[in-house]
Amino acid sequence: MSTEDNKRAFGDPSQSSVDGESPAVAVTPEAAAEGVEIVIPEAPAVAVETPSPEEDPAALKARAAAAEEQVKELSEKLKEYHERLLRTAADLDNFRKRTVKEKEEIRRYGIEKLLKDFLPIQDNLERALDHAQSGGDLDSLRQGVGMTRKLFEDSLAQHGVRSFSSVGRPFDPRLHEALQQVDSADFEPNHVVSEVVKGYLLHDRLVRPALVVVSRGAEDGAAPNPSSQPAPLQAEPASETVRQAQPKGEPS
Repeated sequence: MSTEDNKRAFGDPSQSSVDGESPAVAVTPEAAAEGVEIVIPEAPAVAVETPSPEEDPAALKARAAAAEEQVKELSEKLKEYHERLLRTAADLDNFRKRTVKEKEEIRRYGIEKLLKDFLPIQDNLERALDHAQSGGDLDSLRQGVGMTRKLFEDSLAQHGVRSFSSVGRPFDPRLHEALQQVDSADFEPNHVVSEVVKGYLLHDRLVRPALVVVSRGAEDGAAPNPSSQPAPLQAEPASETVRQAQPKGEPS
């Protein structure tokens, strides 16, 4: 059989099949002289994992014991953290309740010390009234009321409350409230002529402004207007003004 006959019988091995697969058989030129030799393609090699040798049972037991010990240790830590969290939450709740209780006590009983300092003043006023009703000496009554007034001012001073004098000082809208403007030849314009109500400071904070009468100036012939207020002056710094306004020595 010739080579052409082999090609017609088994196909041309140099051409691929229609589906792109390798030909089932192939004829070599040497097979044309000695006969037909059919070549079958080899299957692809498949990699097979070789199973690892079994571990020693003693090693497996040791690993299991170590893992169990670690789990036990973590469980104990978790329990400890949980108990600590519960104690912290309980302490926080107790602190909140204690703070609310203390705040309520301060609101209700915060003036207890102030009240204890003012009770002797009340006692002196009652004695003065009893003395006046019994027809006692007027001078003694006047002296007793003056002592009671001084005791009241001393009690206020112990709590940081002091009055300040405003007569003759420049009008300061931060410390004074003008009720009236009057003509005055004795005071410069926009100076306090008289006090209607004293002003008070709590430490460095104004508690109540002084109600004052302010000078208009002798050159201004207009009639006083009780509803008018003087224009604000360029005031001194607050700390200096408060320092000057505080009385020296005993309160007046």
